[in-house]
Amino acid sequence: MKCHAPAAARNRDPIAAVLAQELPASGLVLEIASGTGEHAAHFAGRFPHLLWQPSDPDPAALASIEAWRAEAALGNLLPPIALDAAGAQWPVDRGDAIVCINMVHISPPASAEGLLAGAGRLLPEGAPLVLYGPFREDGVDLAPGNVSFDRSLRAQDERWGLRRAEWIDELADRAGLRRSRRVEMPANNLTLVYRREASPGNGGGSEISP
Repeated sequence: MKCHAPAAARNRDPIAAVLAQELPASGLVLEIASGTGEHAAHFAGRFPHLLWQPSDPDPAALASIEAWRAEAALGNLLPPIALDAAGAQWPVDRGDAIVCINMVHISPPASAEGLLAGAGRLLPEGAPLVLYGPFREDGVDLAPGNVSFDRSLRAQDERWGLRRAEWIDELADRAGLRRSRRVEMPANNLTLVYRREASPGNGGGSEISP
């Protein structure tokens, strides 16, 4: 069954504008937590020179992604795969870029940890990981709407909530990635771009809070 997420129609073009500057000229883009599949269909159409690989751990989401894929009928939009970002092993062995939209705040911390670790394993040198969503930042007041949103998320599941961008940076460092860009987006969201370095991080560092 094809599902709809109202936010997808609002944010897809601003996200696409950033992706146009960050994605490679060719290759395979792995989208983590594709949800309804609306972004996958839109971005595959927007970037016909790239293969777009949607994924999600939820069977209902996979069905929706497949419905959007069938309707779009795009040769570069691949069938969705079942993938849990928190898993130690992913069912894909290559990727020239990774995109993840609105996942890290509506999943346990282990999902963000697995996402950065997986990006470190999968991405070649210089390749991007593009994250979009609401984040906390040290020294920056959280917008009132994001305060309420964070509160509602934690009421649904105590493991959910807006993550600190600095925590994501620490996870990236451990995986051999470095943040290369921060873009302010509509509705108090951010796009954070990380790129794979030539050599991995030191794997250590102090424990910090999400």
